[in-house]
Amino acid sequence: MGIAHETGRVRSGDVSIFYRKLGRPGATPILVVHGLSYFSYDWLEAAQALGAGREVIAIDMRGFGDSDWSPAKDYGVPTMAQDIVNVLDHAGWQRAVLAGHSMGGRSTTYVAARHPARVAGLVLVDYTPENAPAGGKRVTQIVANTPDSFSSVDEAMRYFGGQDRPRFEAYLRKSGDKYVLKRDTHFRDQFRRVLETGERPKLGVDMWSLIGEVRCPILSLRGARSDMYAPETVQKMKAANARLEVGEVDAGHNIAGENLNGFLSELRPFLAAIQDKGG
Repeated sequence: MGIAHETGRVRSGDVSIFYRKLGRPGATPILVVHGLSYFSYDWLEAAQALGAGREVIAIDMRGFGDSDWSPAKDYGVPTMAQDIVNVLDHAGWQRAVLAGHSMGGRSTTYVAARHPARVAGLVLVDYTPENAPAGGKRVTQIVANTPDSFSSVDEAMRYFGGQDRPRFEAYLRKSGDKYVLKRDTHFRDQFRRVLETGERPKLGVDMWSLIGEVRCPILSLRGARSDMYAPETVQKMKAANARLEVGEVDAGHNIAGENLNGFLSELRPFLAAIQDKGG
């Protein structure tokens, strides 16, 4: 994807966090956090569109993309949230809009709940604390069965059902004559335990409670064809926090990647309302 952008790194605990930055100073900046099967590269097109009037940073979460893998395997929600705060500090952003896709919704929600002065608005992209059964099963199978390596980029694309070769070239690193996914195998092994024993990862935090603690405006975006965010969960999300509004986009789980115009159409009025209130 030939979109010009800056890159940088921020030290955070036991890792170095990699980020991509676009746009120019203007309206309240946006920091984007990807989901489990994605990385910052996937947000370049959306960031370019949003960066016309503000700065946008997309990070690689610890253990993903070009960020370091945690030697201590510290991937708890509070730790990953602190990574976000450290990037905000590095960027000199006292206040920002946070957008979290899927798994990224956990850490962005935590920051919004526990660091309210830093967050002007929270965008949860196809994220709820409860994955719909069909989507949860699909993701578990794909992640748990991910091979240690692939013989070629094409093999990885076939496995994940991808068609964007430059994207996979960016998401794989060469290891000898093989290609390895830029994601700590810790996450794959967690899903293997789910299949083998039924043991699910313990977050150590109550995400429904955290959503209720958030004091800034919240936009919950659901993909109309998502198998992760069930239609019946919409009312539960609304009940969790009176500040939360739900928007729906004609897309699956990867809303911004599948329907960027629809994503922007839902997001822009939310951002404008935040700006009208002083961002």
